Order: sequence, then structure tokens, then C-alpha cells
Amino acid sequence: MAAKSGGDKNSERTGSARTSKPRNRDRLVPGLHIVATPIGNLSDITLRALDLLAAADVIACEDRRVTAKLLAAHGIPTPTFSYHEHNADRVRPRLIERLKKGETVALVSDAGTPLISDPGYKLVRDAHAAGVTVSAAPGPSAVLAALAVAGLPTDRFFFQGFLPARTTARRTALDGLASLPATLVMFESARRLGAVLADMADVLGDREAAVARELTKLHEEIRKGTLPALAEHYRDAGAPKGEVVIVVAGCPQDAETVSDAALDAQLDNALARMSVKDAVASVTQATGAPRRRVYARALALTRKRDAPATGDQP
Repeated sequence: MAAKSGGDKNSERTGSARTSKPRNRDRLVPGLHIVATPIGNLSDITLRALDLLAAADVIACEDRRVTAKLLAAHGIPTPTFSYHEHNADRVRPRLIERLKKGETVALVSDAGTPLISDPGYKLVRDAHAAGVTVSAAPGPSAVLAALAVAGLPTDRFFFQGFLPARTTARRTALDGLASLPATLVMFESARRLGAVLADMADVLGDREAAVARELTKLHEEIRKGTLPALAEHYRDAGAPKGEVVIVVAGCPQDAETVSDAALDAQLDNALARMSVKDAVASVTQATGAPRRRVYARALALTRKRDAPATGDQP
């Protein structure tokens, strides 16, 4: 089931440019300011973020072209400085020197809250080490937006970022997440979505999940369902367009209480009718136990069953 937005989300809105004059420039504390920016809808910028961006001596950003659109929409003339994972080691010392001289630096990402799934923490770490004041201007976040609309528990969640692109590494990563009693949040490439959901269904089982696509934008879509159902939908529909966040229910709280004896009993029955792979998938789905644990029990049972008999031979 998908829920689509019914109106213009202003995904390309620039509005009429205005000169943004910081209201509290004289009270702005010099230092590094982590400033959240919109994830799609330019109207989501906060008043405080506008003040900080207008008052800063320089804005450190991932892509100056992306940030330029935001600044132009709000009439902010502050100069920008390119800071991203490819030049960070070279540029970071220069930013720290400017901060130590008492300048005000605003750090932004292309969209959302900086340091979430990007390497900006190293700049924050070095700023603290240099005795520089660090503060945050909170705002939009794709992680929190997806959690808010997914309809899954939010009291405990684990943000994975992007899963590995290769199937084997991705399934290994999912195995490591399977036993976490927390809602899982992941970014994903739209073109890999079908394959990723299929792996999730196989490794994590029949869990409730949501695919949040193009959050805050014109074509926003929230699709709810179980992992197998979502995997089937995107297998048939093909890769969607836009940016994707996947939210998946955590490990059932009673899954870890399933005893080895109970698992073995179900596996014995399943292995008599199907392959090891299918038996593991079936028992994982039925019990909610982590796939890695079920797989280990299945291998142990298979080795025991196939081991030669001991004792005196005729």
C-alpha cells in the first residue's frame, strides 16, 4: 500500500530571492556551526539556519552548486568553500586554522543534517581538539522523516546508512543486523531496491517494513508491507526514481528465547522436505530467530545426519 502526496511539495521551488539579514549577528558565537538544510523542499529551512548561513564568514559544503541554489533562493551572499570526502584531508587543516582565528564557519551537506552518512565528524573532532566552539542548528533529516512516516516503533532504532552494493557482502551485513531489537533504517539506491529487498526478505524474514521515496518532494511515496511483499512489488514494477529510505521492523523480542531444541525440531521437519537454504528460510520466518543462528543449527544437524556410524563393523 502506498501513500502519495497530493500537492506541490515545492521540490524545485526557489521563490523570490530576498536579502537575508542576520538578526543576531552581534550575538553569534564564532566557531563551527553544523547547519541542517532541506532534504527536498526548500521551504523546510529554519529561521535560525538562515541567520547562521547569512552571518557566517564562510559556508563549508559538499557541492558548491547544490548549496548555491539554496543560498540564491533566500538571497544569502555568504561565500562557500568546498569540503567533501575527496578533499577533506587537505582542506580540513585550513578550515581549522580559520576557526582558530575566530572566524565563523557553517558546515552543510547537500541535503539534510550534516554528519549523517558523511565524513564530517572528522572536522568536528579536530575543532574540539583545537578548542573551537561547536554547535548545531537542527532541522531536516531523511532518517527521522522516514521513521516518522513508517509506522514502526521509534523508541529504539539503528541507522545502517547504505548497505554494501555486492550481494554477498550485503547479506553478511544483514546477518549482523538480524538480531538487533531495534527498528532498522537504511539508505538505498533506487536501482538496487528490488534486489536489496529480496535479500532482506531472505535474511530477515517476514518483517513489516516501509519504503519511503522522495521524502518532502513532489512525488513523495510511502509504501508499506512485509519484506517479501515489497520485494515482489519492486521486482515486478522495476526500479523507481528518486532517493530511497528503507525502514524495517527490528528482531522480535521473543526471537532470542527460542531454544536450540525448538529450532532443531523445526529444522528436522523442514530438512526432510526441502533444501538447507529453503529450510533455513522457512524456520527463520516461522520463529523470528536470526538467520545466522538458524543456519548454524541446520549445518550442525546436516553434519550429524551425514556422519558415518561409529562402533564395531561387521
